[in-house]
Amino acid sequence: MAERLKARGLLGEMAAEFAGTMILILFGVGVVAQVAAAGIGDHDSIAWAWGLGVMLGVYTAGRISGAHLNPAVTVALAAFKGFEWRKVLPYSLAQTAGAFVAALIVRWNYSEVLTAADPGLTIKTQGVFSTLPGNGALPVGTWGAFRDQVIGTAILLFLILAISDVRNSPPGANLTPFVIGLLVVAIGMAWGTDAGYAINPARDFGPRLASFLTGYQTAWRDQYGQLYFWVPIVGPLIGGLIGAALYQAVVARFLPPEQEPGAGRVPSPADYETA
Repeated sequence: MAERLKARGLLGEMAAEFAGTMILILFGVGVVAQVAAAGIGDHDSIAWAWGLGVMLGVYTAGRISGAHLNPAVTVALAAFKGFEWRKVLPYSLAQTAGAFVAALIVRWNYSEVLTAADPGLTIKTQGVFSTLPGNGALPVGTWGAFRDQVIGTAILLFLILAISDVRNSPPGANLTPFVIGLLVVAIGMAWGTDAGYAINPARDFGPRLASFLTGYQTAWRDQYGQLYFWVPIVGPLIGGLIGAALYQAVVARFLPPEQEPGAGRVPSPADYETA
């Protein structure tokens, strides 16, 4: 019975990760399709829609699974925050599946305008679904994009841990998903040039696979013809571990231990003094 309940719990968590990531990608890939294929919107609308998609995805899945929505987050939490390693692969698969299904929906819905804008389904609109070095246009190579993904995901994980740490100064009134959404907006506005701020293996691989299966024959390569799909997978996984390790080293270990204040009391510094 215990094993059955545990399996049912994991299934629910996977369903939540699938649904939350699907919501994220519906807004994120959807807005890029709208800008690239229809010319409606710009870089700022892309950054805001991605951030809002993250926020809504976290609100969707947060209570059930913690709303990782990103294998880099899942791996980092397993390495540094006690998340069960046995759940890492199921979470990652659910996240990737959610991203894949969402990208298929966007591909279907925008099929007419994508074909009109790019009849050959080339690099011109490939970036709707998956990232490219320099967004397919600027002089950035594979290793420049890899560096960017490591740095961008390190920033993401460092700040996710800072925002969600109950021993720090977490947002109140269930505003953590809103603030994490703003974090993604900020990363998009400041770190979107070199590699399109994938910062999430599921976000890139799921839609990349969907685009390949629906006509984008160059989906696995960049504008230089180099195999590129591995960069937004490996880079974020490494960057997430670095960001989480830095947060643990320079912030978390200096925070006071978590203690519950008495009923109706706001904790004071004296509550955290040790003998």
